Parts: sequence; structure tokens; C-alpha cells
Amino acid sequence: MGAKAKKALKKNMKKIAASAASSQLPLPQNPKPSADFLPLEGGPARKAPVTSQPLENKATVLYIGRIPHGFYETEIEAFFSQFGTVKRVRVARNKKTGKSKHFGFIQFEDPEVAEIAAGAMNDYLLMEHMLKVHVIAPEHVKPNLWKGFKCNYKPVDSVQIERRQHNKERTLEEHRKMLQKVVKRDQKRRKRIAAAGIEYECPELVGNTQPVPKRIKFSED
Repeated sequence: MGAKAKKALKKNMKKIAASAASSQLPLPQNPKPSADFLPLEGGPARKAPVTSQPLENKATVLYIGRIPHGFYETEIEAFFSQFGTVKRVRVARNKKTGKSKHFGFIQFEDPEVAEIAAGAMNDYLLMEHMLKVHVIAPEHVKPNLWKGFKCNYKPVDSVQIERRQHNKERTLEEHRKMLQKVVKRDQKRRKRIAAAGIEYECPELVGNTQPVPKRIKFSED
């Protein structure tokens, strides 16, 4: 390649470089990253907002599940007192029989003690029962959760209620209505026996036209 050809090649390369530089858009002096993302390289780093105070733990109520038989309010309070001061205990019970439903609630005075007790007693084997204990958030504690927690629970005496219902004084009209119900039930029973192909003579009942027999009263002893 001669000298003239080399000069011409250099001129062409300079023209191509100048045109390429003029076609590029100018970059801003201080680029700012958008709010949606941070630049991969360079740019000011962003820090997460720091709260002035950490969130305070105020949960003091624990749920206790799978409570064994014989482990009731007195036993629960005595057992959990080893962790800290217990304010109140409640075991869910059947309204009619008074028997335990095998779950309950306990409240501590200190939230930290409640958290420690929940971690220590969850999945704890007690009297062949695996306890389930966890902390209940304050917003999930219902207002009537501790209703009657200190009362000596007395179940409903269904026998006493039936005794009073049986021994109450009735009018003649009430006796007739009662006998009519008895007769209707007896007729239905006779039809079922006949439909089954069984030969059986049912004893006659006292009709509502005959004098009303005296009712036997049961003593309350």
C-alpha cells in the first residue's frame, strides 16, 4: 500500500469516528435512579428506613390444647407458676355436664414470660398427652374469654330439673293433653308391631275420659 492510500484510509477512519460520536445522545452529568429500581453499577445507595423503636410484645395470653383428664384450673396454675406470675386460668367446660373440653387459656403478667412458657411447653408430653401451647395475639383475645373464670363451676342438674317438671301441679286440661299424647304414641307402636307381622296384644291404656290417676311424687333427697 502506497503513502497516498494510507493517508486516504486515515481520513476515512476519522470521518467514521466523528459521525459515530455525533450520533450518540449526551449523558446527564448527575444521573438519578428512579424510584422503581436501583442502578446495577454506580449511583447512590439507598438504605431501608429504620424505626426509632422496635415493636413491643404485649401478648400475655396462651392457648393450651390437648389438656389431659385431671389437669384442671388448679393444676394448670400451679404447674405454669414456675415460669412466672399467673393472672388467671380458664378451662373450657361443657355447660350441662361440667366436663373439660380439653383446651383452655392462661394469662401471665409479663409478655416475655408468656413467650418463654409457650416455647417450653409446646409439644410437651404430660400424662400421655402432647400439649399444644401457643401465644394469642392481643387483637384475637375476645372480651368474654375470661367470663366467670374464678367461679366454682356448677353444671346444670338435669335430674333436679326433670324432678321438678314431673312433680309440678297440673290442671285437668293439662292431664288430658298428656294422656292424648300417650294414646297417640301407643297407636303408632301398635301399627309398627302389626306391620312387622308380630302377634302381640298390647295392654289397654287409661283413656282421657276416665278419672285421672294420681301421680307419684319423687323426693328431692
